[in-house]
Amino acid sequence: MELDLKAGLIPPASSSGERSFDVVTAGGGPAGLSAALYLSRYGMRHAVLEGWQPGGQAALTDRIENYPGTGPTTGEALIGVMRSQALSAGTVFLSERVSAASAVDGGGLLIEADGGPVHARALIIATGAAPARLGVPGEEKFYGRGVSYCATCDAPFFRGRHVMVVGGGDSAVKEALHLTSFASRVTLVHRRDALRAEPALADRLLASPSVDVLWNTRLLEIRGTSGVESALLDTPGGQSEIQVDGVFVYVGRKPATEPFAGLVRLNGDGTVWTRDIVLTSHDCVFAAGDVTSNPLRQVVTAAADGARAASAAWHRLGLGG
Repeated sequence: MELDLKAGLIPPASSSGERSFDVVTAGGGPAGLSAALYLSRYGMRHAVLEGWQPGGQAALTDRIENYPGTGPTTGEALIGVMRSQALSAGTVFLSERVSAASAVDGGGLLIEADGGPVHARALIIATGAAPARLGVPGEEKFYGRGVSYCATCDAPFFRGRHVMVVGGGDSAVKEALHLTSFASRVTLVHRRDALRAEPALADRLLASPSVDVLWNTRLLEIRGTSGVESALLDTPGGQSEIQVDGVFVYVGRKPATEPFAGLVRLNGDGTVWTRDIVLTSHDCVFAAGDVTSNPLRQVVTAAADGARAASAAWHRLGLGG
């Protein structure tokens, strides 16, 4: 199922051409789409600045098995349904990124986006998180030429080849399992002696005949000429170089909160500081999903955060009684 990116992209404007809303949601993943649906039901003028990748990281997930009521599905399919539902309810989608946000003297917020300024009475930050980098030599050099952060996107390029996955959490294990449908061999490198992924996922990975796991091992360097050819590892037995055609990195995520650093308080790890789940240090700014420090990073919890943020905004603006 492909997302219809042309639908809902015409924003309402004032007579002066100013783009103005009651609430703007930054981010079009599960948290942002859930917030949009609830804001529509509350009858509020609102828009979603969904960036250049509608659906966020969730849309790139190969398989989602634990979203209530859906059964196993793909991230793209689930996001497509959520976006269509929000669109049908009256949400305006802007295919733009946020570069900055600030408070306006006298009240209100100014959001700088690709298409120009957007004014809002309240803001919901739901920009999610992007894959973290390892920072090893060769990682940036070979990005897009064998180094990837998205198996769902790039696995078909490695059909019949040997690939390496770095990480030991849910994302690393899910993507390693996805890669087994394409690559002839998958080697997972983990710096610890046990996986951090949920047991059901870990058991599936360890039972796969196509996957080798290197425990207590770190990736030191990615090598090659025009593309990835090998990886230098630090293993319990010393340094070792193995031949690989691709390296997929899953070592955590970096919250996409830079545009909001001057508007709300951030935690040391870059997530938005919150209380009561979605309230931030600014009375009219709310946060939902992976931009917060909430430990359970799931589609269902992000959607719940979005609903809470929409309700909080509705009440804050004095429209909820």
